[in-house]
Amino acid sequence: GLFLQVVAETLKAPRSALLYQQPSTRELVCIDARGFAPDAAVVLGDAPAHAQFQEFIGTPLCLWAFDEPSGFALVLGGNAEDGDHLTPADRELAEAALDVFTNIIERKRAEQRMLHDAFHDSLTGLPNRTLFLEHLEQAMARAQRSSGYLFSVLFIDVDRFKVVNDSLGHAVGDELLIAFGQRLRQTLRAGDVLARLGSDEFAVLADDLAELGDAIRLAERIRTQVQQPFNPGAQQVFLTASTGIARNAVRYESAADLLRDADIAMYRAKASGGGRHRMFDADMHAAMVERMQVETDLHRAVDDGELRLVYQPIVDVTTGALSGFEALMRWRHPVRGLVMPSEFIAVAEDTGMIVPMGRWMIGEVCRRLATINRGRKQPLSISVNLSDKEFLQPGLVDAVADALRANAVAPELLHLELTERMLLAHARMETEILPRLKELGVRVMIDDFGTGYSSLSRLARLPIDALKIDYSFIRELVRDGGSSEIVRAIVALAHNLGISVVAEGVEREEQLALLREIGCDRAQGFLFSRPLDDRRVAPVLLRECWFPV
Repeated sequence: GLFLQVVAETLKAPRSALLYQQPSTRELVCIDARGFAPDAAVVLGDAPAHAQFQEFIGTPLCLWAFDEPSGFALVLGGNAEDGDHLTPADRELAEAALDVFTNIIERKRAEQRMLHDAFHDSLTGLPNRTLFLEHLEQAMARAQRSSGYLFSVLFIDVDRFKVVNDSLGHAVGDELLIAFGQRLRQTLRAGDVLARLGSDEFAVLADDLAELGDAIRLAERIRTQVQQPFNPGAQQVFLTASTGIARNAVRYESAADLLRDADIAMYRAKASGGGRHRMFDADMHAAMVERMQVETDLHRAVDDGELRLVYQPIVDVTTGALSGFEALMRWRHPVRGLVMPSEFIAVAEDTGMIVPMGRWMIGEVCRRLATINRGRKQPLSISVNLSDKEFLQPGLVDAVADALRANAVAPELLHLELTERMLLAHARMETEILPRLKELGVRVMIDDFGTGYSSLSRLARLPIDALKIDYSFIRELVRDGGSSEIVRAIVALAHNLGISVVAEGVEREEQLALLREIGCDRAQGFLFSRPLDDRRVAPVLLRECWFPV
């Protein structure tokens, strides 16, 4: 298309000769100009640049510059009577003009590239967050002028994209993001705006809607489209996406606030299992504000010593003797009082605060192990739940070794618990981390066993010492014959593999009796004791039998 035209003289009559500068070779070629009629073009209005052409004003020469894929072409028309030649003076003037054109056009192109890059994503070529917010501001301005104008923002996040990146590599991940963006673009209407906000996050401005239900139908179309297989290279990959929707039915102060609420709704969709959409409402905003406050307070809690540990006894099912404890974290908030793990552990995991909290917990447990076992003939163990982020942290094994060494604790008294789902999701745990912990002498347990669908052959390969049967099976143990058979099978399987079994959530004597009959090794739950704080641990250490009287 026409890129730039500089008119040094008003065209009043057709020229008989033109000089054409080839983009690839930069060679000047004289061509026949008869019948040549340039399209209307933008006159260069840049005063400094225009001034550079003052010396050409009034000469029998007109100049055009056209953009071509391989470069730019300069066309110069002279008044030569012979259509095959230009005068030496015209040629000299043309070459001087060529230098000016070259500088101007290259500068303009560089400016355009910089402008484009500033407002577009380098991977997908889509508008970036800055440009999307500009479009959103314009939509909000239109809505203020017209009360019936409707639009919505859809915030779209690819579910579990990190797993795809880690398993297939970043090159395949980039290819998938490009294809994902293209598929989204094909789903949208002509007037909608699609942007990539960063990483695996995309946003859509669904503009000029007939009704707000149109945004929901668009989210459904997106869900259906992205669930079709992607084929990067020779592989087939299935993706899902979580979508949050915020609408302009609520009056917003800024485009960033509207985008934020769509983001909040997206996280609610992801928390509900992914592969679905959620519409933003006021309750979501209140929950997010509360979450942000928890995050802020949690940073202070670690530094100010507000975290506490409580210990739930674990009892030998056969003898009733105390075999150890499970350490559980609590938060003593200066204003809210006691905060339970369900209110802050998820936030800690999402923000990464779980890592320093876990290191603190391991150190505290090792100190407690040294204290409670001082002078005991039968030492007690303490088990600690760790998240996948803690297990995958590079310095975990060294941190455990340092804590054990600093408190002179036998490694086998520290039991680390991980869930079945963590093992299924992270192959590194099985191949790298668990062997190093076992080499250190620490005991490893699988928590919530029975909920993650581990294969029996894999269980036989794992370097683990104990299984903890999920409380959901124990809860139905007496009433549901199916649950009792599952527990019986788990105990038999574990014992055949040389693995001990702990039952969680034991609350009734009938459950204890059946566990004893099945052959379960240990149990914990409210039937024996609720979690105990530091002050209440020491007095119970001498208790010989924990069976209910």
